Parts: sequence; structure tokens; C-alpha cells
Amino acid sequence: MFTKILIANRGEIACRVIETARRMGIATVAVHSDADRNARHVAMADDAVHIGASPVGESYLVGARIIEAAKETGAQAIHPGYGFLSENPEFVDQVERAGLVFIGPSAASIRAMGLKDAAKRLMEKAGVPVVPGYHGEAQELVVLSSKAQEIGFPVLIKARAGGGGKGMRLVEDQASFPEALAAAKREAKGSFGDDRVLVEKYVSKPRHIEVQVFGDNHGNVVHLFERDCSAQRRHQKVIEEAPAPGMDQAMRVAMTSAAVKAAKAIRYSGAGTIEFIVDASDGLRPDRFWFMEMNTRLQVEHPVTEMITGVDLVEWQLRVAAGEAVPMRQEEIGIEGHAVEARLYAEDASRDFLPAIGTLHHLKFPERLHAPAELRIDTGVRAGDTISPFYDPMIAKVVVHAKDRQTALTGLVEALDATQVAGSIVNARFLAALASDADFAAGNLDTGLIGRKQTELTRPDKASPRAAAIAALAAAGAPAKVSGDPWSELVGYGHFGGLAKSVRLQAGENTLCASVTARPEGRYETDIDGERFVLSEADRARAALWKGHVTVFDEAGSHDFMLDDPFARAEDAAGGGDALRAPMPGLVKMVRAKSGEEVRKGQALLVLEAMKMEHTIAAPHDGIVAEIVEEGAQVTDGTVLVRFEETAAMTEPA
Repeated sequence: MFTKILIANRGEIACRVIETARRMGIATVAVHSDADRNARHVAMADDAVHIGASPVGESYLVGARIIEAAKETGAQAIHPGYGFLSENPEFVDQVERAGLVFIGPSAASIRAMGLKDAAKRLMEKAGVPVVPGYHGEAQELVVLSSKAQEIGFPVLIKARAGGGGKGMRLVEDQASFPEALAAAKREAKGSFGDDRVLVEKYVSKPRHIEVQVFGDNHGNVVHLFERDCSAQRRHQKVIEEAPAPGMDQAMRVAMTSAAVKAAKAIRYSGAGTIEFIVDASDGLRPDRFWFMEMNTRLQVEHPVTEMITGVDLVEWQLRVAAGEAVPMRQEEIGIEGHAVEARLYAEDASRDFLPAIGTLHHLKFPERLHAPAELRIDTGVRAGDTISPFYDPMIAKVVVHAKDRQTALTGLVEALDATQVAGSIVNARFLAALASDADFAAGNLDTGLIGRKQTELTRPDKASPRAAAIAALAAAGAPAKVSGDPWSELVGYGHFGGLAKSVRLQAGENTLCASVTARPEGRYETDIDGERFVLSEADRARAALWKGHVTVFDEAGSHDFMLDDPFARAEDAAGGGDALRAPMPGLVKMVRAKSGEEVRKGQALLVLEAMKMEHTIAAPHDGIVAEIVEEGAQVTDGTVLVRFEETAAMTEPA
């Protein structure tokens, strides 16, 4: 077994690999970019090496630098995680030429499955069912159009080198085929550097079901059953689960047998996933599933398989890469219960899942559930970390395992409701809405479910008066946790009774005025705009204070309130200085000034969209603009928006 490995990745998966390696007594080396210098995976590892600037093309995709870091630190093997270089056969070759072990499949296996058209031709030869379609080399319009007509509309045009829905177009009829083909090719070329496509029959009610396989270098291949990944938005997985709803034994045997056959056809070693498209228009039937592609790596959703089988897939990866056989025989692997995983992202679901950035000023996950279910949180961030624009905005994977699917879904909604994130917009409310959706809960799902119900599932929720009262309670200084010190528990003290404390909050364009009074036994009386609420310490625990804001968490969602006016405080702070900084993360929607322009105090300089609201940023004083942020930029709190010339003070006009 290895004594030290390097993890050529970052974030959640790097932390996940470190945890297993630590349990096995294996030392770990983390690599990091400039942006990740203080990241959680760097802090967890035994050693860490800086590999470049923040953009992935200058750090995590520079294979030579990663290999150099492994050799410098004495690592014997490299674990690629997922994404980045995990399915790059050239990197595998480089690792092996350097005398190191790649913890994953051979370069030959990756190449065999790297291009969708070639992989499907290989699977056809191996006897694995493949979607009816054209997977040939000819790319002329006349050929592809003719093949589409033979297959029968509707058809899907798919980039042969791609993934994630890029270079993919649904075509309903012959007339729209040329334009759709041109668009798919342009997108494929821009995303993957390869504009070649394949054409396949479109399945009307498709489900995405995949099988986890595992092979070794001794010819053994086993499966660890299936996962359902049909809950997708724009071809990106949202909630995954195992086993697949509605899966009977005949279907499971047919699908897992085909997956093992596929892995053996390429002499596969390590963890891999065979992805199938399933026609669910008439339930799950053994003659209605087809090979789609193989992911020659560990999947993001691997925890649900681990939860139902009790297997640590990362440990298996390490053992197989070290030359051992697959640790269990097929008959020893079984299914226990049901597991679901939700991907918690920094994104605004109500704005078509626009990625968000920001500092995680408050981050809290539940430790346990009231539902009879097991909770697992896989994350690569901590409170205080920043979600940057350089990498995937995943915050965590919330995983729940229970005796049955309904209990698991109930536990997932509870876990999302108890998850607290302040400083960035997250998709928790959307995830909880999806898990509670009647069709999803009934197992009546397909890859188009979210698209059909997107408006309903992503509808923004307005803050209730009670949420505003809780925000006022937190802003008034009520403690988040009882300390036992009677002086610290009081919002105000009066000799003859509770003393009210006044608070002003900003909710969008509305200013809210509140008074808060401490009462006996941990109670608080809050009067906000004439409406009275009696709140408890449990209510206070659902709010977090951070940098001029208070965020209230409510049923998997959150509502942000501003304390007084942080923009005014930013203006005061900048009054005699040369820079104006962003008081919160946001998007620069509009720039109304330019470098070299003379501006007056109070003049609008730009519009910042933050926390779903637009705020006009005005000049804090007279001056000349030296630099101003670009329109469309995503900024974090503290980012310099405008810099003034130091000698820019202008005399008042006569």
C-alpha cells in the first residue's frame, strides 16, 4: 500500500479523499492555486504545494506542475478526483512515465470511452444495447440529415467529445435540422475543440440511470448497483439517489449485467460508471435501456452508492491502484435502504440558476436529523471561505440514508431546512421544493421534470413579517445561544421593567422600524411596524449577523436584511480616501462613469445587484475617477469598485 499520495484536485472531493487516506494511515499532499491558498483541503492535508495562479489553465490543469509536486514531496501515486485531469489519458501517460501510479483506469481505457461515437461502436460489438443512431465518421450535412430521417424524428444531435449538455440540440423535424446542426457544431467546437457530432433517437420520457462498476488489474469486475440521476436542469444533475425508483429485479439484472460487460470489454480497472438512457414511457423495462457513455472516474454522486452498500469507494480505488484485487465478490455486495444526495450550490435558482459568488460569512450544517435517517455532509468549504468565480460553486453534498425512499426524502428536506448559509445565494429552497414535489416523491420522474416545473420550483419566497421580526431580534443583540449570564441575555435593562431597544432594517426598498424587549424565560417581545411578535431563543437561532446584514433562515430558504445603510457607511469610510469598496458580494449591472471623468458627491457611479436587489453606488465626495470596475463583473465584499485620483478634490463652483 502507498505511504503518501498527492490529490490533483480541490474542494469537496479533495477533502473526501483525504479523509479515507487518513483513516488508512496514508499521508496526503494537497495542491492549490492562488485562490485556494487557505482552502479547507489545503488545511486538511499533511503537505501542500502551490501550483499556480487561480485560473484552472494555470494551475489544476497543468499536469507537469502537479507531477513535479508529487515528486518533490515523495508521493508515490496521484488521485485525480473528478473533473480537471481525471479523464485525460495524456496525463495518465505522463504520470506513469514519471514513475508514479495513477489512481484510476489505464490511459487505454480512458481513450476507449473518451469519444461518444467510438465508445458506442465498441459497446455494440460487445453486445451492450446502444441507442439507435448514427455514430459514424462522416460529418457532412447531407449525410447527417439523411441519417436523422432514417432514425426518425425527433432526434438528438450530440457533441461526440462533450458532456454537460454542451453541443446538444433536440431536433423535431427535417426542416430545422440544418440550423440545429450548425449551432451544435459551433458550441462543440467552442467547448471541446472538436465539432464532430453524432445523431441519436430522442427518447420521449428519458430517465438517466447509471451503474457503478469496479474492476482490478486481475480481470475482476463487479457492480455496486444503480443510481438514478434523472433530476437534472440543463443536463446537470441536481438530486441523485440509489437504488433507482421503480427498479425491479429483472431490469436490475439486465442493466448491471450490461454494465459489467461494458467494463470487461475495455479491461477496466478502478471506479467507473456506465450511464444508460432509459425509456420510462411504459415503466422500467429490460428492453428499453441503452448505453449512453462511461465516466472513467469516481462520480460526484458516489456517496449514495457508498451509503446503500457500506463500501468506501475511495478505499477500493487506493487498494486496486496498489495492485490488490477488488475487495469483495459480487455475491457479497448487497443493497440496504435508500440514499439521496442533493448538490448545494451557490446559485440563484429564481434567475435560471445563475452562479453566485461571495464570502460564506455564516455556514452551519445540521449534525443529526429527527427523521430516522443517517446524515452525511461532504464539503470543501468552511465559514469565512469565499465562493470565487474561478471554480464550480458547489458548497456541499447533502446526503441522507434511510430504510426507504420516502423516509430518506423527508430527512433530506429536514437537512436542507436546517442548513444555514449567509453571504451568498444558495439553491437550498429549490432542492427542498424538488424533494417535496408530488411527482418526484412518487418516483414519476424523467430528465425533463425540472424544466417543466422550473417556474413553480424556483419561485422566490417573500420574507414574512415574522422573519423580519426575527431579523430585528438578532440586530438588537439578542444572543444566538444561551450563555447562563443574565446580563448577556438582556437586550436592554430597566430597573422597573424590560427596556426596549430600537432597530432599523432595510428590506429591499423598504425601511422597517422595530423595538425589541427582553422578557423572562428566554422570551423576547418584538414590535415591527405596529405588529407584535413573541419570539424565543429557538427563533433567534434561525438568524445570523454578518457585516452590516442579518440573514434569517426559513424552510430551506433565507431572507437578507440590511442593518441601517451599509452603503452610507461605505461612503463615510471612503469620504477622505481614494477608493470606494463593495459592501457586499454582487453583480455590477451598470456603470455610469468612466476613467478620467470629474464627478460630484452623490453622483451615481454604478448599479450593484446584490441579494436580489439593485443598489445605486454614488460618489462619496467630489473627485476624478482614476479607475472603475467593468460592467458585468462579479465582485466580493471589499472589492474596490471605484478608485479616485489622490489629488482629485475639486473646488465648489462659484
